[in-house]
Amino acid sequence: MSPKPKIYQLKISLSGSKPPIWRRLLVKDSTSLADLHEIIQTSMGWENHHLHQFIINGEYYGVPHPDDWEDVQDEGKYPLKKLVPAEKYKFTYEYDFGDGWIHTVLVEKILPAEAGEKYPRCIKGKRACPPEDVGGIWGYGTFLEAIKDPKHEQHEMFINWIGYDFDPTYFDIAEINLLLSRYA
Repeated sequence: MSPKPKIYQLKISLSGSKPPIWRRLLVKDSTSLADLHEIIQTSMGWENHHLHQFIINGEYYGVPHPDDWEDVQDEGKYPLKKLVPAEKYKFTYEYDFGDGWIHTVLVEKILPAEAGEKYPRCIKGKRACPPEDVGGIWGYGTFLEAIKDPKHEQHEMFINWIGYDFDPTYFDIAEINLLLSRYA
């Protein structure tokens, strides 16, 4: 008889964001880092246009490439239960090495799976994800200043660049869970 699956309650926080941008997710303990990457991309609102890596206990996990500077483990081969020893464990998810979006992943709880529930699932979060290619957390600050101030020298450029009405407070849990349902 195989052990019952556990569910990891993760809080993914975008480092340096003020006010904080974060998501609280429930994922199966069998979720590979490759799948977790996709789940984070979807829940945060990133578009998966850039490279990424996980840093766990000093080891790098991602998609290995011969040009890697560090030894990179194949993220598809590692489920969370193999790497995460306990609750309160933290590790790093980095997305877009140019913009340097660093996320802290905190394992808040390890729970029993609930019968009939679908995972992964977002249970809470705050604020919209910054747009791709905005220049990291510092560029995002400039972007926000410019779009809200019509007199800002970069206002028109950023409004044209983004191409839609950007609301930094926007967070729609139902929309995120609809998108996450493809991984269930």
